[in-house]
Amino acid sequence: MAKPNYAFAKRQRDIAKKQKKEEKRRLKAEAQKPPSEEDVVQEEGITQPPEDVTDETTEN
Repeated sequence: MAKPNYAFAKRQRDIAKKQKKEEKRRLKAEAQKPPSEEDVVQEEGITQPPEDVTDETTEN
């Protein structure tokens, strides 16, 4: 019968802890950053007309 490799199991636990901690840190940092202008526009549902469209009534 093989004996358990406690060092390997500990290393795997440490890696899992580190990944979980990094994910929490990333989510916290993402929540604290101010929203960009594009994010605000998308949330409010505001659409902007394309810039290359010209208004024919103002050209005459």
